[in-house]
Amino acid sequence: QVQLVESGGGLVQAGGSLRLSCAGSGRTFSTYVMGWFRQAPGKERESVATIGKSGGVTSYADSVKGRFTISRDNAKNTVYLQMNSLKPEDTAIYYCAARQTWGGTYNYWGQGTQVTVSS
Repeated sequence: QVQLVESGGGLVQAGGSLRLSCAGSGRTFSTYVMGWFRQAPGKERESVATIGKSGGVTSYADSVKGRFTISRDNAKNTVYLQMNSLKPEDTAIYYCAARQTWGGTYNYWGQGTQVTVSS
């Protein structure tokens, strides 16, 4: 089992950058595939980025490719989402999540952190 806590959200102008962090508890953090999701008001939650257990494999939603970078530091039990060239449409609550396998179900979720991008 792993507990996840996100941080780093805030208000930023369009074109700016933010880095989100997700700290996991426990000694098994490196055994989880990690993902970032977001949910905007009135919209469904969507996957933003995924990273494999060792960090060697990543995937991104088309809407963030080239602007966002997911990374992880297993020694610190932390996964990051570097967000550059932010757009107003990136405004959402961002969540991190963990699952045991690449194609499995996300079983563990953080509480979310708000990102607001002003135009």
